[in-house]
Amino acid sequence: MVGFEEHKAEIAALGATVIAASVDEEDKAREIAETVSFPIGFGVTRTDAQTIGAWWSTEREIIQPAEFILRTDGKVVSSTYSSGPIGRVDAADVVRLLTFYEKKKSKT
Repeated sequence: MVGFEEHKAEIAALGATVIAASVDEEDKAREIAETVSFPIGFGVTRTDAQTIGAWWSTEREIIQPAEFILRTDGKVVSSTYSSGPIGRVDAADVVRLLTFYEKKKSKT
């Protein structure tokens, strides 16, 4: 999440917003939220994971990384799912992808 905080201005300039969610209870999520300037949801459940098609770790009772980039109309333009802690999307890659879409949009 630190990377997204570092790139927040670039992401915002491209018209995007960062939002995170966690299995943590509200108190723990608030502690984490104090270290970043974007909203963090809490209490993600196995049902939530199933709804978005994410992997659920039964060992630790946590959702594995699932990341989405949506257009302003709600259409998903990119989704990334991981079955473990490796495979998270890097914030700089999000900036590059959003920039690509902006350039593509300006050409049409």
